[in-house]
Amino acid sequence: MKKHPLILRLAIALAVAAAMTALAASGLLDSADGAASDAVYQQPVGADGEVVVVGIDQRALEELGPFPWPRSVIADAIGYLNSDPDERPSVIGIDVLFIGESTDPDADAYLVEVADEYNNVVFASAATFGSELVQNGDGTFYMDDRAVLAWDSPFDALAAVSHTGQINAMPDADGLIRHMLLYVDVPGVGRVPSFSRKLYELWCADHGETPNPQPRVNEDGFFYLPYTAKPGGYYDSVSVVDLVNGEIEPDYFAGKIVLIAPYAAGLQDAYLTAVDHAEPMYGIEIQANAIDSYRAAFFPRELGGRWQLALTFVLCFLAMLWFYDRKVSLALPVWAALSAGWVGLCVLLYRSGVILHVLWVPLFITALFVASVAVNYVRAQREKHRVQNTFGHYVDPAVMKQLLEHGSGELELGGKLYDIAVLFVDIRGFTTMSEALDPPTVVEIINKYLTLTTECIMKNHGTLDKFVGDCTMAFWNAPFPQEDAIYLACRAAMDMVEGSKAVGEELMERFGRSVSFGVGVNYGPAVVGNIGAPKRMDYTAIGDTVNTAARLEANAPGGTVYISRVVADALGDRARTTSLGGSIKLKGKAEGFEVLTLDALE
Repeated sequence: MKKHPLILRLAIALAVAAAMTALAASGLLDSADGAASDAVYQQPVGADGEVVVVGIDQRALEELGPFPWPRSVIADAIGYLNSDPDERPSVIGIDVLFIGESTDPDADAYLVEVADEYNNVVFASAATFGSELVQNGDGTFYMDDRAVLAWDSPFDALAAVSHTGQINAMPDADGLIRHMLLYVDVPGVGRVPSFSRKLYELWCADHGETPNPQPRVNEDGFFYLPYTAKPGGYYDSVSVVDLVNGEIEPDYFAGKIVLIAPYAAGLQDAYLTAVDHAEPMYGIEIQANAIDSYRAAFFPRELGGRWQLALTFVLCFLAMLWFYDRKVSLALPVWAALSAGWVGLCVLLYRSGVILHVLWVPLFITALFVASVAVNYVRAQREKHRVQNTFGHYVDPAVMKQLLEHGSGELELGGKLYDIAVLFVDIRGFTTMSEALDPPTVVEIINKYLTLTTECIMKNHGTLDKFVGDCTMAFWNAPFPQEDAIYLACRAAMDMVEGSKAVGEELMERFGRSVSFGVGVNYGPAVVGNIGAPKRMDYTAIGDTVNTAARLEANAPGGTVYISRVVADALGDRARTTSLGGSIKLKGKAEGFEVLTLDALE
């Protein structure tokens, strides 16, 4: 990891982006993405009144009886709508299947007569789809899953004098109507346009307008439907019975597209749609929305699946590269910008006619952000424990706090050069005492002294380096700078000397023997860090400064603190010292190295 951090980061980003892209391609997110896309894209503005639904509604069923009615009822409604040649509708759509002759030939003939007289009526047709084995031109076979197995159209006499269009409503995999079928290729019949398209084209012809181009469709003949109105948006409580009884003036429908269709729950012609996932929409209102989409010439299309997957992969890859090992303060604004920016881009492109998957990118970016925060938290906790396990027993709590705040860079194998104050302390007379006492007593005594030295070091914010037998080593000003490090080291030395008096008195009472401390303090440059092997390292200081402090301690009599001239100069007026000149010969030091005793400290 340390040798190839960039390679590792790239590999992780590639793997994560590939996994998320595969999840998007699997279809498992289609339902959730559809809901998110509907919330963003389907923003109905309301119908303008040019398309009017006349309902075969509950009121009509109560007054005229159960449906289906005699075909003369619909004929009467058509005749009434066209009763005033100057105020008649542009086109009338009948969303009812009149398949074959009925048991009432007179009613059939009447319906044909009315349709032939006015020539502005479109009747419904419907295909039944299924799987069928189809033969290619070269003699091979394939399974066609969208073969037309049956075709229901107006009976022959009616078809000869009127128009027809297919009304097939086919929901997406999640059961919602988002797409419309523009046409059906019927064997032996040819291409039959949709009910809505046929109505729109006849409306244009009546108004002297050129129809807008047809929407581009996918390989199955579907196009995305942007809804203009929600359920009920085209229905103004006008019932078929109002037409039959002449209770509404025909001029209300003048020049409009009038749609007569089932509009009661019991007639089972309602569907959940992209514009409202909770309230069903009657099939005729879906047709009305399609008519308004033709009128608006707004036909957004889904960007190709491969392009969307590729875009998702790239964004996930880049996001993972950024989030990897990134602080929350830096990751959070990028997450917010990418998520909000993607939704904004989706809206802008949709208005330009391009549909993107709304959910994929924000969902994946959010997952990456949350995962990166969680991973970084776990890593931080592990690093915290690592610092605590490594330093907790011998670093002052204030230094420990700094380590936890700045991370564990100091824990790697190797060191840095610091100017440090180094203290060595050793027990004088301990070897002689230990020869006269039993081992448990020796351990008890040394533990008392080492506890004392440790408390004095920690109280003065030092780093306890190590115990070597009855000797203790500590240092200040590393791994982080400390204010007045030399004074703190000398304060710890004086506290040890003073504290050892009480311990010495206790030992004299119990064992008739006493011991005391010899202490040495020096200041200067030293290498501080983890010294050793990767599997066994010690956080310590090495160098001439350390060696000199050790030799000062080795020469200091019991109850005495030896310091160097650099330490004495740093203490200044805060200390009372006595110079021993060059009378103390330190191993490895040239003649004239000055040693001083620290007699008192403010």
